[in-house]
Amino acid sequence: MAERRLALSDGYGRVLVAVYAVFAVAATGRSLVQLGTDAGRAPVAYSLSLLAAVVYLVATTCLLVGGRRGWLVALAAVSVEAVGVLVVGTLSYVATDLFPDRTVWSHFGQGYAFLPLLLPVVGLAWLRHTSPSRSR
Repeated sequence: MAERRLALSDGYGRVLVAVYAVFAVAATGRSLVQLGTDAGRAPVAYSLSLLAAVVYLVATTCLLVGGRRGWLVALAAVSVEAVGVLVVGTLSYVATDLFPDRTVWSHFGQGYAFLPLLLPVVGLAWLRHTSPSRSR
């Protein structure tokens, strides 16, 4: 059977990719500024913020590329994102000394209107909807 491409022509697909792209740029910029200006203040938090940026970049790219391999890598990236926001969100409340400043995933994305907590749920739902195995 032919591979099912992610339906980026659908409005929902376009919006999802756009949101991931915005988060990729925002997280990259924020983490690089934080690491570049005061890395010693919160090295764990800022490094995790850079990890979030990489995850968003990978997810954005793979959602755009599509195909079976792109879908699988996007699934992995969004799954890492889901775990990351839950772990970092919890750690930012439990180990407050590691998170003196806000990052994209700290406090479950509170500084970003909790969108980092919602985004992997939406991303996983979209990936389920566009799964290559559903085209059979």
